[in-house]
Amino acid sequence: MGRVRENHFDTDVAERYDEDSAEMFAPEVLGPTVDLLAELADGRPALELAVGTGRVAIPLSQRGVHVHGIELSEAMVEQLRSKPGGAGVDVTVGDMTETTVEGRFGLAYLVFNTIGNVASQDGQVEVFENAAAHLAPGGRFVVEVGVPSLRRLPPGDRFVVFDRSEDHVGVDEYDVATQFAWSHHYTREGEVFRRSTLPYRYVWPSELDLMARIAGLRLEHRWADWDRSPFTAESPKHVSVWSKEA
Repeated sequence: MGRVRENHFDTDVAERYDEDSAEMFAPEVLGPTVDLLAELADGRPALELAVGTGRVAIPLSQRGVHVHGIELSEAMVEQLRSKPGGAGVDVTVGDMTETTVEGRFGLAYLVFNTIGNVASQDGQVEVFENAAAHLAPGGRFVVEVGVPSLRRLPPGDRFVVFDRSEDHVGVDEYDVATQFAWSHHYTREGEVFRRSTLPYRYVWPSELDLMARIAGLRLEHRWADWDRSPFTAESPKHVSVWSKEA
C-alpha cells in the first residue's frame, strides 16, 4: 500500500479554500454536479474520497443521500464541521489510497482534479482499488479531472497559463518525462499577490481506464462535464464513470 501522502491542505490553506475556489460553489457548477451524483447513487449511500470542506458532500446529503467522506487533512474536516449541514456527513480522517470505512456503497466519487494530488501512478491505482473495494456489486466510481494542456505547450517549454485576470494568475508547470506537474497560483490580496504552489501528477483518460480495469471496474460513461455534454478532443476536462460488475 502507498505511504501516507504529504498534506498540502493544512490550516492556512483550509481556512481560505472555499474563498479561493468560490467559482466551484456557483449554482451553475455545483447544481449539475449534485444532480448527477444523486442520480448515480440511486438511493444508495455514497463515499466521497477527499471530501475536503464538504462543497459537494453537504448538498448531496441534503438531497437524501447518506455520504461518508475520507479526508487526509483534519483542518479541512474542521471547515466542513463548521458549516450548516456538516454534521450530516460522516468523515474518516486518512489517506484515500488505503483508508477503509465500514459498509458497501452504491457510489464512490472524486471531484475537482483531486486524483492528481496523489502524485504517483502506483498511488493513483491504489485509489481506484480502494474505491472499488468499497463498492457494492453494480456500484459506480466517478472521477472529475482535467485533461493535460500539453497541446498548448511549445516544444522545449514547461509553462502554460491557464487563468489570467486582475485578481488571479494561474500557471501550470509540466515535466513531460515524469507526468509530474506544479500548479502555481498568484492571487491578489490588497496591493500584493500571494503565491501558492500545489504539486500533482497529471493523468490521461486512457490511463485512468487501465487503472479502473486493474481495480475490476469498466468504463460506463465519459462526459465533458456534469451536464453530460459529449467528451471531445477539445474538452478541457472529463467526468468519467466506471462500474463494478453486478
